[in-house]
Amino acid sequence: MPAESNPAQAVLAGLLNLSCLGLGYALLKQWRWAAVCWVATAALLLVALPADVDGVPTGVLVAYGVFLLAAAVDGARRGLRAPLALGGAGAAPASTPAARRLALPLALAVVLLAVPVGGSVAYGVARDEAREQSLLDFLATADALVKSGEGQSFTSAEHNYGKALTAYQDLGTNHAGSRAARLVPDRLAAYFTTVASAYENKRYCDAVPALKHLRELPEKVDRALLTGLVGKADDPLAHSWYECGIAGLGAAGSETTAGEHLNALLSTFPQSSYARQVEPTVRAAIRTKSAGLTGDSADPCTAVEELRRVSTTVGLLPEATFAAASRDAGRAIESGDFGCGVKQFKAKSYTDAVQTMKDFAEKYPTSSRAAHARSIAIAAEIADEEPAAGRQLPPAKAPGGSRMVMVVSNDGPGEVELLYTGPVSGRVTLKACGSCTAYRGSLALNAPKIKACQGPSSKYPKTTLLLPAGNYHFLQKRDSSIGSYASDKASTHKIEAGYSYTNCLYVTSGFGF
Repeated sequence: MPAESNPAQAVLAGLLNLSCLGLGYALLKQWRWAAVCWVATAALLLVALPADVDGVPTGVLVAYGVFLLAAAVDGARRGLRAPLALGGAGAAPASTPAARRLALPLALAVVLLAVPVGGSVAYGVARDEAREQSLLDFLATADALVKSGEGQSFTSAEHNYGKALTAYQDLGTNHAGSRAARLVPDRLAAYFTTVASAYENKRYCDAVPALKHLRELPEKVDRALLTGLVGKADDPLAHSWYECGIAGLGAAGSETTAGEHLNALLSTFPQSSYARQVEPTVRAAIRTKSAGLTGDSADPCTAVEELRRVSTTVGLLPEATFAAASRDAGRAIESGDFGCGVKQFKAKSYTDAVQTMKDFAEKYPTSSRAAHARSIAIAAEIADEEPAAGRQLPPAKAPGGSRMVMVVSNDGPGEVELLYTGPVSGRVTLKACGSCTAYRGSLALNAPKIKACQGPSSKYPKTTLLLPAGNYHFLQKRDSSIGSYASDKASTHKIEAGYSYTNCLYVTSGFGF
């Protein structure tokens, strides 16, 4: 006769199977099914332990949960009529000793339900700790990236800085509340110090890109994480722009960069103390460099190049504010260009002096020194052929008093340019004599002297010079393509008061014996 149903016993077996240990089957002495529960639980433990950040895959948890429910239902089904050693075969009234004996195992089964629940809680705690450690490791990796930038320029370390900053932002916003996230504000403060190290070491030009980056942090990182850092880069950046821009005044290759730095300062921090210093400092720099144009040890050629670079930088700055500085630089450059030409002349660098003084006269046609510059250029051109012409500078002003007439004629087949220097300097050009030919000369002792300009006066192109008394150096320059023996010919003449002079320019084709 089958055993009567025993609901309490069924509940007991089902609850015991929910403990993950298959105790319901053990109670029923269903050892094979109990072993199945043990294997399933062991498999779950192998997958779950040790606890990591990702936890147990959802599919495994769902499968194991379904398995436990199935085991509980199956255990309850089997325990409904199965005889137990606790109460013998068949059901007994609730008042019998057998029913009371089920009460203690039933209470124990309920208590054992705490095993999977407690295990889940403990596993969750372990998983959370693993996640915290993973985030702390992530933070340490970002810290190492920042540390690697020490001693490097910002541009070299910028890539690593960017990766570290992304990590800090991710930790601070996506993992707020974690131990790692609570450390982010301090890490960002250390990040600021590391990136700004060039400024602290007074490497102002290197500091500019780093400080610009730090000033833009509120656009890249949550402001709540930037405790005390918002606006902290403003004053150092203004200072660096100022120092780097002023240091670049007159430096070769820095004209544009200096202008960019100073313009950035003036436009970004117009009310700062550094912006207010720019204009007077620029004018002081111009005065200092202008001092190098004069004096016994002066090198005006070098000084004027520096001034020209300063002027280029000033030209990039706001015109209304720097108009006076621009005028200062312009006057200094004009003086420097003239001084450079004089120095080149005295140093017998005649070719350079010619070019410098020609350029001066063309660039400053209304200058009071333009005429003198042209005279020096003429004297240098003559001195390049006749060194005696370079013994002294031509006078800045022509002497007063009477002037003597010198008629210069061209008895040659080509156009000729005549340069002269002495108490006055100048150059004239005579047209070609259409019917004139080159003279053939000889070096023989008894060879007759060349007699030029012996034909009718009207035959020869001529010009008249009015010269104060004194010693003069002349240089005639004729196109060498006409076959003259020497295309450029230098000569010296003394002009005395009360006399008139003639000067015949001719061409020789060669000398024989």
